[in-house]
Amino acid sequence: MTEKKNDLPHVCVIGLRGFPGVQGGVEKHCEALYPRMEGFRFTVYRRKPYLAADAPKQWNGIEFVDLPSTRIKGFEALFHTFIATLSAIRRRPDIIHIHNIGPGLFSPLIKLFGIKVVTTYHSANYEHKKWGAFARALLRFGERMTLRFSDRIIFVNQSKYLAQPQQIRDKSTLILNGVVPAVPSEKTDYIESIGLKKGEYLLGVGRLTPEKGFEYLIRAANLSPQISAVAIAGGADHDEEYLESLRSFDTNGKVVFTGNLQGESLRQLYTHARAFVLSSVTEGFPLVLLEAMSYGLPVLVSDIDAVKPLLAASPDGFIPQEAVFRSADPDALREAIRRLTDGEIPSRQWPMDRFDWSAIASQTASLFHSII
Repeated sequence: MTEKKNDLPHVCVIGLRGFPGVQGGVEKHCEALYPRMEGFRFTVYRRKPYLAADAPKQWNGIEFVDLPSTRIKGFEALFHTFIATLSAIRRRPDIIHIHNIGPGLFSPLIKLFGIKVVTTYHSANYEHKKWGAFARALLRFGERMTLRFSDRIIFVNQSKYLAQPQQIRDKSTLILNGVVPAVPSEKTDYIESIGLKKGEYLLGVGRLTPEKGFEYLIRAANLSPQISAVAIAGGADHDEEYLESLRSFDTNGKVVFTGNLQGESLRQLYTHARAFVLSSVTEGFPLVLLEAMSYGLPVLVSDIDAVKPLLAASPDGFIPQEAVFRSADPDALREAIRRLTDGEIPSRQWPMDRFDWSAIASQTASLFHSII
């Protein structure tokens, strides 16, 4: 007999903007994870300002609850998570799954009502330059509440996981992010429409925020005569001033800002790039890097903690040292670009088996079952 949906363990999900098709690493993570987790009933709370008018109310068996929010930087996540928390508590789920440490601020309130809390710690948001002193202090407080009150914690960043005291690691699990297998495109109409040529541009992907370090990529490319073009795929959610500052670094007119892309346009950018550059100064675990590697692109990566598990110097790593450059240093990135164009960093098929979303979903499901 088939198990009825309402008899399944119920999980409410808070701390993200929403999905499908919403920009952001956490959003992509959730979009890939939950449809693969069989044996649960999911209710996902989304922020209305980020949704299209025709956004589905259900998708792949997942129920969405769309609540109002502002788009005021530093307030929107706090406000939305608070009202989502109150709504989720009223539903009395078996688990509330929180994404990241800011929303984790409300984990004590959830525990007060006897509901289990699982938190996925994506990144230390207080390290991001965009936040002021008060917001950083609030995020650090959210981190303390997350670590103390969560029944289980999932870390996607190995360095963050290993940095925790033993009593936190005892209730924590390291589960790296996954990647959806690449779907290369034979078409070139989109890249040609924005002035790019197959195999002749560097690619960066991500939200246009300071922690992504796109200014260092732009400055390095403008100092590299071997590179004729750079494509940066991502939108600016709040900070148009930062976007204008990025444009000001493009002194030789090499950079194409595509905005946030999905589907065929993004596939063309990945498929036909010369190489992918991760210029970030801080990350949780970069999904976009995994996406680029799934397309078989050469990669250049900044030496941040998030990529250490992937470096050849690590026990299970494979990215060569020649592909690594010092973060926030355009001269170091320019030298890495030289190594790339001189043939010192070859193309290859990266071993992506360990980043299988189905296996990650199974690990997460086992963790959920362990506390129900």
